[in-house]
Amino acid sequence: MRNGVKEMIKIEIPDYKTLELEYLVLDYNGTIALDGRMRDEVKERLLKLAKDLQIHVLTADTHGTAKKMCEGMPLKIQTFPTDGALDEKLAVVEGLGEDKCIAIGNGRNDKLMCRASALAIAVMEQEGMCGRLLGEADVCTRSIEDALDLLLRPKRLIATLRG
Repeated sequence: MRNGVKEMIKIEIPDYKTLELEYLVLDYNGTIALDGRMRDEVKERLLKLAKDLQIHVLTADTHGTAKKMCEGMPLKIQTFPTDGALDEKLAVVEGLGEDKCIAIGNGRNDKLMCRASALAIAVMEQEGMCGRLLGEADVCTRSIEDALDLLLRPKRLIATLRG
């Protein structure tokens, strides 16, 4: 909450739906990081988005670097055991409120959180993207920067999803 006003991004998409988004839920490895490292360009965009959204990073933390790479950033990070990440990520989105969440991911363990979220973006970076995730996404982008830019420049998102 800033100055008594709840953070939110509202996007009206003609002949589709109106999104009133409060939470950005992100996978870590393969989505906002490659081989455990997050690029500076990604951090810059997350800092801008943190002014309007509460950001959650949900990860199995394959490389064990997520907490260190996210240190000092305005986000909440949660790690899960490798065999339970699919259900754990879904539980977080359900707890926040599906209709208020944007989910961005690339892996099979992101499938349920994307299905449940009001807006789901699948990212295909160097690690690749689980083919079955595509069916759960509203939009697919070629990079995390492109995905985050859809939120920073919502007319791009509107152009993609309008009726």
